[in-house]
Amino acid sequence: EVGLRKALKNKELYLLYQPQIDVRSAEIVGVEALVRWRHPERGIISPNEFIPLAEETGLIVPIGEWVLRTACLQAKAWQRQTQRLVRMAVNLSAKQFKDENLTQIVISALHDTGLDPKLLELELTEGTLMDDARATMVTLGSLVGMFPWLAIGVYLSIDDFGTGFSSMNYLKRFDVRALKIDKSFICGLPQDSENAAITRAIIAMAHGLKMAVVAEGVETDEQLVLLEEFGCDMVQGFYLGHPSPHDSITLMLQKVCAIAAPAK
Repeated sequence: EVGLRKALKNKELYLLYQPQIDVRSAEIVGVEALVRWRHPERGIISPNEFIPLAEETGLIVPIGEWVLRTACLQAKAWQRQTQRLVRMAVNLSAKQFKDENLTQIVISALHDTGLDPKLLELELTEGTLMDDARATMVTLGSLVGMFPWLAIGVYLSIDDFGTGFSSMNYLKRFDVRALKIDKSFICGLPQDSENAAITRAIIAMAHGLKMAVVAEGVETDEQLVLLEEFGCDMVQGFYLGHPSPHDSITLMLQKVCAIAAPAK
């Protein structure tokens, strides 16, 4: 815990970004910000090790605010450097979502960085959404509602969909724009017929609710082909791009721009 507090103060935390690819155009349409810790003595510490501690101690709130601001700043930098409008996805933990200052933190991050709120995606788990449905409605209403200086609210998605318990009644009432299919359903494709059936059903349901679908954990061409056949909108995984430093993503975005630019 002491080390984690120092990490935030001494700038030992850093972000990697994993591309989200549009299945139809094969272009990068978004990235997910993933926090990492470079300890001065222990080296790289896995988020699986320090995020639970951050949750337990409450440090996830200041860490989450740093992640949000850093990610928004990077998304704005990419916009200036590449002229590409790339949506930035940031995970919110249950403790962050319940923090009474969340709305103000999001508004402040957008205002200070100048990022269009349409380019910010907040990822929430099913458990976080359903823990207190009434309170969730209030919080989501403030996040996606009409602020005095915002023309439109942020983009909300449900992460790891299929691993929790969602009320279909509340799901359609939450202003959620996308579902992210948990990678546990993708890893067995195309051989696992049950996972294939679940994946196809989630995609159909989401489209029926006018939500986009992102498949996580795509690692083979066979999986990509099947997801395209199922009508999945976006994909993310090692087959398409590992979590990478911001400059690597910049090169990828600039390369796409160079290909798309007309010859002079």
